Amino acid sequence: MRSLIEKAINEFNSLDNEPLLLVSHLDCDGITAASIMISALNRRDKKFVLRIVKQLNENVLKELSLEKHKTILFTDLGSGYTNLINKFLNDKKIFIFDHHLPDEVKDYKNIVHVNPHLSKEKENLLNLSGSGITYLFAKSLDKNNINLAHLAVIGTIGDMQGFHSVNKEILDDAVNQGKITIKRGLKMFGSQTRPLNKLLQYSTDPYIPGVTGDEEGTFDFLTQSGINYLENGKIKKIVDLSDEDLKKLTTAIILRRLGSEKKPEDIFGDVYILNEETEDVLKDAREFSTLLNCCGRLNKPSIGIGVCLGNQIFKEKAKELLKQYKLELINGLNWFYSSKDKLLHGDNFIIVNAESKIRDTLIGTLMSIISRSNVYKDGTVLIGMAYTIDNKIKLSMRSCNHSNYNLIELLVKIVNGYGEAGGHKEACGGSIPIENEQEFINKAKEILSKIE
Repeated sequence: MRSLIEKAINEFNSLDNEPLLLVSHLDCDGITAASIMISALNRRDKKFVLRIVKQLNENVLKELSLEKHKTILFTDLGSGYTNLINKFLNDKKIFIFDHHLPDEVKDYKNIVHVNPHLSKEKENLLNLSGSGITYLFAKSLDKNNINLAHLAVIGTIGDMQGFHSVNKEILDDAVNQGKITIKRGLKMFGSQTRPLNKLLQYSTDPYIPGVTGDEEGTFDFLTQSGINYLENGKIKKIVDLSDEDLKKLTTAIILRRLGSEKKPEDIFGDVYILNEETEDVLKDAREFSTLLNCCGRLNKPSIGIGVCLGNQIFKEKAKELLKQYKLELINGLNWFYSSKDKLLHGDNFIIVNAESKIRDTLIGTLMSIISRSNVYKDGTVLIGMAYTIDNKIKLSMRSCNHSNYNLIELLVKIVNGYGEAGGHKEACGGSIPIENEQEFINKAKEILSKIE
């Protein structure tokens, strides 16, 4: 990996002072990767134009070919499209900082490609996120960019990667810079922001029998546990609980989960606190990553960039977007639960064809939530489908609480010849023309019915 980064730095340092074009993905990882690169470019006084895209495809690359910029930087995308990039952008200097599986390993003269899959020591690097790779480049370019490590941590969390190997080194950078504090605590999303009853009701990791998804069961659970959850008539957040009540809560959750196939102690984990943030919704890196995903999924990625760069006005706008995002997610989940019995079921798969009922940029998030909700048995493969405005169908593939299946390999087989696919073994997505809807469903049923 070091040799790939060194080559990229040498090529970058040889560029003239013409403005660059920076292209990145609209999810949390893409937004943090772009923010890291923006900060690194600003530190070098490099002028640039930013463009955030849903995905790369032939149409987007044709548009980019018309740009006057001689140099294009891709972050968190590009690796799966090197053939098309070379076809449409062969008169431009291209830098790709990505972690997705490359389409082909070819040495194009105009493309500088930094990707763990191209490294000799890739076994220790494949959990790197796009923001992590961009950070490693930025840090090698200028040691002062070490102050951007926390953004790579947020991107890593948003991309659902763990902190071992190189990711642990990036996390250590963020901690040593005073940007992040690691605390051991309950692994419950929303601990900084949600009232305790809602925190428990919507808790899928950990799943709490008789509590998760049950509003009445939530209050029964709190009452039976003897927790003082009210203050001035308002329901407390978990961060507002006394030490005694927090002990009561953790004990009650462990006892409620006894006998389940999950280890009761799995409710505990590392919580990553962003030291420089003062507002609840931005203190927890996990919640920060959700805020960025929200900006991207609601087609406002520029607001997410502003949040990463510390702009207070954009932080306020992002919080308003988060309310809309949560409402759309709740509506999407309500649709799913009301339609659950009508979905296409197989022995080990579910096809959720939302058509136009769920925004295409949200279908992946919903599949992720459902995959962790204990609605289906472990290992069940979920495929989400949602119509886009350009007469395509967005695809999203997950497995319930992980499985031994390589999802990206499965999706590539299903869409072979008429669609696009990209992503990872554990989570992937793609798109197909809307006229291939039934063909996709038939092929998915055929292939998924044969896996063991």
